[in-house]
Amino acid sequence: MKKLICLVFLLAGLVGCMQPWDIRTSSQSESEVNLPITSVVVQKSARKLYLMNGKNVVRSYRIGLGFSPEGHKTTKGDGKTPEGTYRVDRKNPQSKFHLSLGISYPNAADRARAEALGVDPGGDIFIHGEDTKPHFWKRNWTQGCISLKNEQIEEVYALVRIGTPVLIQP
Repeated sequence: MKKLICLVFLLAGLVGCMQPWDIRTSSQSESEVNLPITSVVVQKSARKLYLMNGKNVVRSYRIGLGFSPEGHKTTKGDGKTPEGTYRVDRKNPQSKFHLSLGISYPNAADRARAEALGVDPGGDIFIHGEDTKPHFWKRNWTQGCISLKNEQIEEVYALVRIGTPVLIQP
């Protein structure tokens, strides 16, 4: 009986020492982690970012958004995270937000919408890490970007290539 109790405590201690990324759902087997990322899907209402290989989720992350997250970005400074289909168009290893992946906002539809409204659509939308201020306790703090914890953006930055489609959903 003492051996069983010791074994239970030993296993509990090992599980407690594991990093969250060591625990994979059945859809995140070791072989799937090595699959190429074919798209990034962001669900704003769920505050989730998914790295996809085809229709399979390879990784998922909790995210922060712009300070006014509901609705589609239409104007520079509105604090909204855009909605639509974009691409990763650049990588910035020297970002003030640890690392960043540029999103191709505004696309042609965004520019046409802004022109019809007579406004500047803004730009410089990124998936990025944290800056030096402790923002992450506040989920929606960016100017319209998608934020991750620094260790998460390191993983995303390594896995996602320039040209990867990004679908941002409401």
